[in-house]
Parts: sequence; C-alpha cells; structure tokens
Amino acid sequence: MKYAVCNELFDKLTFENACQKIAQHGFEGVEIAPFTLFDDPKTVSQEHIREIARILQATGLQFAGFHWLFLRPEGLHLTSADSGIRARSWEHLRRLIDIAGELGGGDLVLGSPKQRNVEGISIEQGKTYLQEGLASLATYTEERHSTILIEALPAKYTNIINTLEEVKTLVNAVDKVGVSGMFDFHNNASEPLSWEELLAAYYDVIQHIHLNEINGSYPGTGTSDFLPAFQTLIQKGYSGWMSLEIFHMPENPEIVLSHTRQFLNTMEAQCTAKLRFRGREKEFRATYPKE
Repeated sequence: MKYAVCNELFDKLTFENACQKIAQHGFEGVEIAPFTLFDDPKTVSQEHIREIARILQATGLQFAGFHWLFLRPEGLHLTSADSGIRARSWEHLRRLIDIAGELGGGDLVLGSPKQRNVEGISIEQGKTYLQEGLASLATYTEERHSTILIEALPAKYTNIINTLEEVKTLVNAVDKVGVSGMFDFHNNASEPLSWEELLAAYYDVIQHIHLNEINGSYPGTGTSDFLPAFQTLIQKGYSGWMSLEIFHMPENPEIVLSHTRQFLNTMEAQCTAKLRFRGREKEFRATYPKE
C-alpha cells in the first residue's frame, strides 16, 4: 500500500513546506483539503493549480486526492430540497474533479456530514438525491482519472450513510467505475464489526483508507490494536492509499509524522514476520503430515 498525509495537519505552514516535511519522513503522497489552498474551486486560477502541481513534482509527492470537499464555500448541500442548491453543490464537486484531473487524478473522499445531512425530506429521498448526483458525475470522474469515494460516517455526525453496508448499497445502485467507497478507522462508531471484519467483508468497495486512532489522533496515542487490520489488508493485496488524517492541529506536526512513520514500519515488519511464520508452518505440515 502507499502512504500519504492529509495536509490540514500543518495548519499555517505553507503547502510547499508541508510537502517537504511529508516527503522527508518517507511518505509518498499528500491528500489535500481544498479549503486550505483555495476558497472556491470555481474561482481558483490555472496558475494556482499549476503551482500546486509544481510543488508536488518538486517534492516528489503524488497527489493522493481531496477530502473535506464541501467546507467552503458556504451554502452547499447535496441533499437539499432546493433543486438550485443541489445543482450548485454537485457543480462544486464537478469542479473539484476537474482540478483533481489536472493534478494527475486522485480520490475524492465524500464525507461532508453537514452538507449531506437530510433535512425536511425522507432519508430515502436523500439517498435518491445522492445516487442521482453521483451517477451524473461518475463517468466524468473516471475520465479525469479520479474516483468519488463515499465515506460511512457515524450517526452522531450525519443521518445518512452511516455504515459500510449502506455505502456498498449506494455504490452498487450507481454501478459506475467512478464511484466507490473508503474506510476510516475512527469513523466506525455505528458499525457492529471489528476493523478487520469490516475490511474483509467490504473490501470490494474500499479504495482508500484514512489512518487514525479511535480518539481522533494518530496511531500510538490510544490503545487500538491495528495489527489484525493491517494483516487483512496485506492478505487482500491492498495497494491503494493509506492516508494519515487526524482531527486536531498538533503543536509539532513533525512529531506526528515521525511517530506515524515508525508505526507503519512496525506494522509492516510484524505483518511480514507473521506471513513468514505461516509459510514455514505450511511447509512443515507438508513435509511432516499427520498420520
């Protein structure tokens, strides 16, 4: 799998300095929160987009994608009963898809709990609006070498699409290559299964992963056991992005980067050792079968 870092971790640091630090700590990509670089994708200049691309090339990082898609500008709502607001909201996403394509293509993580929350209509109607909007952009997204990824969010954040089962149902209803799902370690409060069980059960709609602790910080700041989940991903042959996303601004981002990189190295080493042990065990059983 490939490792990235979400850039809002760096608060007021320039995008170029943030990318330099991400690369220095051995990460391969950066996932961008659009609001950190521009207020409105409809008004961002081509010169600005080219500058973002230049920084990525200069630091040797890949564009992993966008997340926090609808924080700015204000007034967007994907499931609004007002057709005009819905149209503006889906057009906003289309423009982000454009920019993603210009940066080489990437994943667009559709979390945005407030901007998809169902208000004044039924949940089923809200799901219909989501399906229609996603279907209208799916082919264009694929042409721009990108994918819209629906994120399951806990019921405390939004009243629509709270589980990976609901994500899978929506993805199957759209039935287009340009739309799939993703997995966030923190945002599984509404799920009845463990991380490794979820990854195994819904692997076919997991094309991106946000790495974080259940406390919203980086791995190692809590007591979570990540090893079974990593083993599942390696056994499944996952080769997509695993992107660090935490829910606060740290005083020293480099400590977060260093500890996370060490954590990932440890996970890789432990998974490799486990697989080697299983290989030797299988060889032993083949050589000395039970009578």
